[in-house]
Amino acid sequence: MITMYGIKNCDTIKKARNFLDNERVAYSFHDYKVSGVDKGKLEEWVMEHGWETILNRSGTTFKALDAGDKAHIDADKAILLMSANPSMIKRPILDVGGQTVVGFKASAYEAALHKAKA
Repeated sequence: MITMYGIKNCDTIKKARNFLDNERVAYSFHDYKVSGVDKGKLEEWVMEHGWETILNRSGTTFKALDAGDKAHIDADKAILLMSANPSMIKRPILDVGGQTVVGFKASAYEAALHKAKA
């Protein structure tokens, strides 16, 4: 089963969901503002993509952190920050089984979906 992780009101999520809907791809949506996110799932994403990709440092939630929280970030600290503040997780994250795609680009979704079907 394909799962999209994100926040319902995010514009990029809306674009990604429209893409999947237009392609008639069945998927479930996991809103981490509502349901949270499992630490193990964050660890998997960080292992696959690196914390630098998964941690959304351009959002207002990260920018509002004090300097001490922003300093000396490593994988463990990034996971703690994202666990406490799911808005800091890059979105969307599309899990197609066996791999995840971070962010939304139609070409990346097409490639991942094609690979998942193979």
